[in-house]
Amino acid sequence: MPHDAPAPPRPDTAAPRPRSDTLVRVVSAVVLAPLAIGAVLLGGWPFVLFWTVAALGVHWEWTTAIVGAGRRPQVIGTLVLAAAGLMAGFGWTAAAVLVLVAGVALVAARVTEPRAWSVAGLVYAGLVLAGPVVLRQDETLGIAAIFFLFAVVWATDVLAYFGGRLIGGPKLAPSISPGKTWSGGITGAIGGVAAGLLVAIPAGLPNPLAVAGLALILSVVSQAGDLFESAVKRRFGVKDSSRIIPGHGGLMDRLDGFLAAAGAAALVGALRGGLDGAARGLLVW
Repeated sequence: MPHDAPAPPRPDTAAPRPRSDTLVRVVSAVVLAPLAIGAVLLGGWPFVLFWTVAALGVHWEWTTAIVGAGRRPQVIGTLVLAAAGLMAGFGWTAAAVLVLVAGVALVAARVTEPRAWSVAGLVYAGLVLAGPVVLRQDETLGIAAIFFLFAVVWATDVLAYFGGRLIGGPKLAPSISPGKTWSGGITGAIGGVAAGLLVAIPAGLPNPLAVAGLALILSVVSQAGDLFESAVKRRFGVKDSSRIIPGHGGLMDRLDGFLAAAGAAALVGALRGGLDGAARGLLVW
């Protein structure tokens, strides 16, 4: 999650993050990053399982720890995400997407309160699974697309955090996340573009200028995803979605920017290259 400065508990004043907490964040990232990269390289069931578990965790955090929805949306969402993951594991990506769409419709029809938040939670968690799976299944550029996303989002995250702390300045969205600054947003975007090009150029992708523009857009979307999650948590008076990841909070806190960027990337790729060629549709301009 792109952090320009740490999110405060509730007041609208940002307190510096203790060094020990920053160290815990770094250690957690060092442990989790190889797992994510390994899943990408393995592909198939390990990759789908990795993101299905992540999606289930995000859905649990949304419905239980944040919104406080009842049992029905939790059960429906869990079954839908598990079924979609099963479809994706067999390589039936279109069927997996249809299961997610049908699940969202089922929640809208069967959940009365809080209907809108329950529907939004399944859409949100569904992006965690659908975005990476749609891109990774492209046999030619699937791995490159996921690594491109990782590079853009992770660089945006790191440079937004440290850029905001070192430079400071005007707040980006003080009513939503008082610790974030414009300086952090800009340094994060620059870092995201640079990191995206560092993946794209060695991969031999054509039109680096278009790829740089794509990286910029995805960096901005990633930061918007971060702000959206912060707004939802503030709406329900929650600081962290959970404490499952030391130093980061919950899965939503860790994946908010990535799932937004992955969802946008998969949509662009699928519109240009179809479900089977989404990675190529994303990266080849």
